Amino acid sequence: MSDQALTAIGFNRNDGGEASLADYRGQVLLVVNTASKCGLTPQYAGLQAAYDEYRERGFTVLGFPANDFMGQEPGTDEEIAEFCSVNYAVTFPLMAKISVAGETRHPLYTELVRSRPDIDGEAADEVQWNFEKFLLDREGAVVARFAPGVTPDDPAIRKAIEAELERPAA
Repeated sequence: MSDQALTAIGFNRNDGGEASLADYRGQVLLVVNTASKCGLTPQYAGLQAAYDEYRERGFTVLGFPANDFMGQEPGTDEEIAEFCSVNYAVTFPLMAKISVAGETRHPLYTELVRSRPDIDGEAADEVQWNFEKFLLDREGAVVARFAPGVTPDDPAIRKAIEAELERPAA
């Protein structure tokens, strides 16, 4: 599948509206599967900090809540939005809850994984856990994939984001 086809895959926003990656063309994107009851949940703060720091330069975080790992995202879309707002002051776009693993994996995540089937040189044909991160360039191509434990303030993520922001839009 081409990057153009990847950007055409539809999904729902947390507010019920429809969207696709094409809606964010021209933005550098960090796509993250999230969960509210996970040991990694405090990464919401780092995701928000990165969004605040880089959004004026054309960067967006897209949060995709998922309940695939030990039931760590059991809430409704409304409950998730409230949790994120109250506990982490999240203002980056949250999408409707989806599946990111297994037979019910959303087509977006099927293509993200297919586009970048390794993490740190290790084969990874499935999302490993909550808070795995995919960095996309301004045209929607996956340029990096980060393991769940790599926090949003990690120098490797920051360096990759900054490198993409420095590249002019096509």
